[in-house]
Amino acid sequence: MIVTRFAPSPTGYLHIGGLRTALFSYLWARKNGGKFLLRIEDTDESRNSEAATQAIIEAFAWVGLEHDGDITYQSQRKEVYAQYLQQLLDEGKAYYCYLSKEELAALREQQMAAKERPRYDGRYRDFDGEVPRDIDPVIRIKAPLSGTMVIDDGIKGEVVFQAEDILDDFIIARADGTPTYNFVVAIDDALMGVTEVIRGDDHLSNTPKQMVVYEALGFDVPKFYHVPMIHNQSGKKLSKRDGATDVMAYKTMGYLPEALLNFLVRLGWSHGDQEIFSFDEMCDLFDPKDINKSASIYNTEKLDWLNAHYIKNSSNTELATLLEPYGITLVSHDKKEILLDVLKERAKTLEEMAAMVNEIISAPKTYDAKAVKKAFKGDAKAILEDFTMKLQVRDDMHLPSDYHEAMEELVNEKGIGFGKIGQPLRVALLGKLSGPGLDTVMAVIGKDESIRRISNAVTGIEI
Repeated sequence: MIVTRFAPSPTGYLHIGGLRTALFSYLWARKNGGKFLLRIEDTDESRNSEAATQAIIEAFAWVGLEHDGDITYQSQRKEVYAQYLQQLLDEGKAYYCYLSKEELAALREQQMAAKERPRYDGRYRDFDGEVPRDIDPVIRIKAPLSGTMVIDDGIKGEVVFQAEDILDDFIIARADGTPTYNFVVAIDDALMGVTEVIRGDDHLSNTPKQMVVYEALGFDVPKFYHVPMIHNQSGKKLSKRDGATDVMAYKTMGYLPEALLNFLVRLGWSHGDQEIFSFDEMCDLFDPKDINKSASIYNTEKLDWLNAHYIKNSSNTELATLLEPYGITLVSHDKKEILLDVLKERAKTLEEMAAMVNEIISAPKTYDAKAVKKAFKGDAKAILEDFTMKLQVRDDMHLPSDYHEAMEELVNEKGIGFGKIGQPLRVALLGKLSGPGLDTVMAVIGKDESIRRISNAVTGIEI
């Protein structure tokens, strides 16, 4: 059975690069009827944040990536790590190193002066002399001193490391007894039954060290897939300005979780020319072997396009609920269907849609100066007053077609172009020259409110 995992450190919020890695791991497990596990790597107590941990869990819940079983917390597994440290010491596969910080610094300075790669020289590897009494030792593992280490990476293919270039007897426990990252990761993956590790290729250099731990403890080595990074449009590392921000910020900005996941699955993976994938299609079609070997490019326009697609295909009932966190209450609005049918064809995000709703249902407090200058020329006010009279004598004004008919009647009677009434009417209703159809706006706010806004503009705008 395939078992994958996602293992974030709660030193910061979950960003989209991490979410993409989690998504790939989730899809591969689900496609194969396996398990997807969540592990919080919180051994660094000085940098951990409980808020970050909760944000990670909240992000998973929002996008619907359900992990199997309980969350594993490394901070609760100290006894497990201590047991395996002792095992390696007892078996002579690890040892105490009493090299002081000053000695280590001097060694590195000497090596750099000789143009050698700075590294620990193994002086305590098979030490049988008297150990210093004033040094709290670290624990180092005995790593191969020569030869090669080969990783059959599912994305990159065969990757060969020269042991002498990347390994020395690296530290697996600090002087205070806390175990190090590469040691605990290997143990946890093995004990949790992880068979395939999908992670960012910034972890590729860690893999040989973790393989040393696997082999020293007699654990099976999982299959590795190292995913290339996400870059910005300039081909550089993604920054917060480009989109490398907290996943939950995307919720605040009005992106739908299905749109974000669809966007992320296409960052580095493809299935022909298909752009839009349902969640079931992702699970059915995804294979990590199809992930590109090169970095993917983050494209905000593509995300907006996908989000607009999912908004258009959402029911109005769903959208009304999704807009509530933005202060929009439409669930019981009698013109909800008319309003949302129009706006979901225009909005790229929920935040943008909420702003559009507010522009329609709230009377303008100010009028755009350029719009006024363009729209209120000549007899514009007289035309608006005539239109107000048309509205006042009409009954049963409910649908956009009712208001369009009234506008059309006025245009025909006066022999004017539609713009003659359209531009000043739009400014009167919305305060600007852009927005959805005027007939829709008036149908949503109703006849009385339409008349009130037109009257306010006629009396309040100075030409």
